[in-house]
Amino acid sequence: MGYTIAQKIIKEHLVKGTMIPGEEVALRIDQTLTQDATGTMAYLEFEAMGVDRVKTQKSVAYIDHNTLQSGFENADDHRYIQSVAKKHGIYFSRPGNGICHQVHLERFGIPGRTLIGSDSHTPTGGGIGMLAFGAGGLDVAVAMGGGAYYITMPKMIKVNLTGKLRPFVTAKDVSLEILRILSVKGGVGSIIEWGGEGIGSLSVPERATITNMGTELGATTSIFPSDEVTRAFLKAQGREGDFVPLASDPDAVYDRVIDIDLSKLEPLIACPHSPDNVVTVASLKGTRVDQVCIGSCTNSSLYDLLKVAALLKGKTIDPSVSLSVSPGSKQVLRMLANCGALSDILASGARVLECACGPCIGMGFSPNSAGVSLRTFNRNFEGRSGTKDAKVYLVSPETAVAAALTGQITDPRLLGDAPKVEIPSSFLIDDSAVLAPASVEEAKDVEVLRGPNIGKFPESHPLTDSITANLTLKVGDNITTDHIMPAGAKILPYRSNIPYLSKFCFAVCDESFSERAKAAGETILVGGSNYGQGSSREHAALVPLYLGVRAVIAKSFARIHAANLINAGILPLTFANEADYDKVAQGDKLTLSNIFEGLMTGKIVLTDETTGERFALTCSFTDRQAAILRAGGLLDYTREGGN
Repeated sequence: MGYTIAQKIIKEHLVKGTMIPGEEVALRIDQTLTQDATGTMAYLEFEAMGVDRVKTQKSVAYIDHNTLQSGFENADDHRYIQSVAKKHGIYFSRPGNGICHQVHLERFGIPGRTLIGSDSHTPTGGGIGMLAFGAGGLDVAVAMGGGAYYITMPKMIKVNLTGKLRPFVTAKDVSLEILRILSVKGGVGSIIEWGGEGIGSLSVPERATITNMGTELGATTSIFPSDEVTRAFLKAQGREGDFVPLASDPDAVYDRVIDIDLSKLEPLIACPHSPDNVVTVASLKGTRVDQVCIGSCTNSSLYDLLKVAALLKGKTIDPSVSLSVSPGSKQVLRMLANCGALSDILASGARVLECACGPCIGMGFSPNSAGVSLRTFNRNFEGRSGTKDAKVYLVSPETAVAAALTGQITDPRLLGDAPKVEIPSSFLIDDSAVLAPASVEEAKDVEVLRGPNIGKFPESHPLTDSITANLTLKVGDNITTDHIMPAGAKILPYRSNIPYLSKFCFAVCDESFSERAKAAGETILVGGSNYGQGSSREHAALVPLYLGVRAVIAKSFARIHAANLINAGILPLTFANEADYDKVAQGDKLTLSNIFEGLMTGKIVLTDETTGERFALTCSFTDRQAAILRAGGLLDYTREGGN
């Protein structure tokens, strides 16, 4: 039996375990990336491990999230990250150089290599054949220190593409189509491999859009073959030497195969408040639009923005619409400027924002109250835009332009002839904004600079055999990390200050939760299915740890968040019978008993002391995960010599 692309890379990087779906495997990691919203904590954790120098082939620290400097906090964090990167062997991408995934794709990604990043959209690297995973910051810190990255061996899903996209139908529409088919939890436990004759017509930027959006499926990661399209992209980036051909074996076996005929797709749109709430653009014709945002790590490539510029050229946006355009990197921005496309964008009335995540992470450009915003982003969770009652839709750049020009949701095929845009044969290469680390000798004299906003890692607690605590908060299905630990310009500057950040925990669901949890001392949470979907931000585990959360009981968990809970020393448990979710109530006093035995057997008993009822809970921990939980989290486990 042959191997899939992902299986080949896993086999080459396997440190421990067997490649049987459901079994734990440990992988050697070649590259890491961080961004500034998660990076400060990741580097504090790395320092706590006492490792002098990163042991990866390349690690890069990006500044792209917290770029709004309305106080000293973000600037201090950037200074800390720059100094710690210089000292410990990490490359530093300065503010303004671009979004981590776009820049990494352009300048550092290598087919066949492994990459983990403290950002859930790290699978963007699968667009050039990397095996790239989003992970918690602590996992990234361990990998930088030379440790392996542990995952459950995934199943393999093949998406077989045939045909060719018609004019005004894009890679974003392919992403929305697979979300329509699978839903936001349909990829959980699986790697999505894209193949078929249809991929030959998709450029690397288009492939990267698709692998980026694969995160919204809950997939472990997504990957494309590395072929002549990949070679041409790397050659244009001056990196042809990094090219490695990669393809699945003809007799590779997949757990599921999905066929999509590209020629039959039409422009699609994800409605509020979930990326899988997908309908055709035509079905929403005439819906009023207040705001349009083009950019993010999903759709900010030169290819995307050249099409945007061509569609806007000689036109003016509707007076009722505010349009922002965020180039994905300095390379993209300079090339737009040099060819005149930037002038066409500006002349239309658009506002050009800096090369950063910006509105996608709620960092500015929030919609008006109850506003309708069309965005080329990857998430439209409630409140993520910074305006709680906004209605956010996810679209392609072409559909975004059509709305900006008409003031309403409009099928872009009504705009006339589609622009003809080609990927350039060579890109402008300027890596001056990527600072190399100090040499080993020079690093001894580098001072790590810490501002007053940088706090300590929350105190962890070794696991006990029983836990009795109040059910302080009960929430429903598809609770995202944005619900648990919101993003946005008001909150992100405090990502390195867990005590202050705790004020906002679950504020989207219940503004009084933080104070109740502090008063309770120790607490248990209950959630529905797919609990913790969305971002890889470990703050959604670290802040609950600080607030005394000892366990989360849910119908099911998103992969990265479950791993982050374990890393923080918080028990993720599931109801053996999902109907039992309805039998416990917020405010009940709960007891978890025989926990140590349950870590091994996968069965733990929950007693509701308020009602007297008993419920069966299940869990599935490897010996390593059980040891991490016993120690009180991954940091303590690592300090004690675990690996």
